[in-house]
Amino acid sequence: MEPTTGLILRRITQTDLSVSAHKLATLILDGIAWKEGYNGLSRGTAAFTLSVLAEKMGVSRQYLTVLLSELEASDLELVRQKPNGKFAPWLFRFSAFDEEEETHDLVSGEGDTSLSRDNNNKTIFSGLIEITANSNVFQTCWANLIKAAKTALPCWNVDTQVIWDRFLAFNRTRGNGRVPAGFLLGFMRRWRTAPGIAPRSEPTPAPMRKIEPKERELLEQIQAAPSANRQFHASDLCRLIGHAGYEARVTDVIRQFGCQRFAAILAVHGRAVLAGEISR
Repeated sequence: MEPTTGLILRRITQTDLSVSAHKLATLILDGIAWKEGYNGLSRGTAAFTLSVLAEKMGVSRQYLTVLLSELEASDLELVRQKPNGKFAPWLFRFSAFDEEEETHDLVSGEGDTSLSRDNNNKTIFSGLIEITANSNVFQTCWANLIKAAKTALPCWNVDTQVIWDRFLAFNRTRGNGRVPAGFLLGFMRRWRTAPGIAPRSEPTPAPMRKIEPKERELLEQIQAAPSANRQFHASDLCRLIGHAGYEARVTDVIRQFGCQRFAAILAVHGRAVLAGEISR
């Protein structure tokens, strides 16, 4: 079955996560597109820059990386990609729902008429575009659609009017007088910066708070940890020092830094890697 906001939200609340990771997962869920083509995204995908996420969370970029690692290692299986270039937003999705099995209590009834299930809502670009002499996009119905769709596309930092002008020029050189609206979305998805044209610079992110020495020490230990396979490394460390010794180390880190258990576990693993007790 296809995932829904309610289904993912229930899974988030049922997953063992730190409070901050729960908040981050909810923020990502809030930005997920549920209509194919909405904002230029595929269904079930959200787009954010790390600066925006860190600002919304009120944390540093370094701690945001820890929280993302927690979501990636959790049952939600967060996946992030950057297919549109170095300065484009990251694309996020919860891959645990890619092959979600249909269960009786989650199946919608036959009377389900949710708009996101209607075929005419699969894309926000519909109708025909007249390739006329009117070059002011803000005097057309396409300005808001371009502005909304470009946020997750290669042209995300290009002015709306520039996109429109180049789209018109592209079709005029080919003798097109009228084209389907989907051509505009396709044109934006295949955007290439023309030689000599400098794209609009990305807004300067808000300054991040200063990282305290104690927090920096914790982050350095976490970064040394092999977070992708933490269960295996926890087992290796338990065999080496015993389960009681392992729990004592985790408790000691929590007491020392006042952090969540997940961060403490990564720090314990990082310390073990640095001490040569386990391999990365």
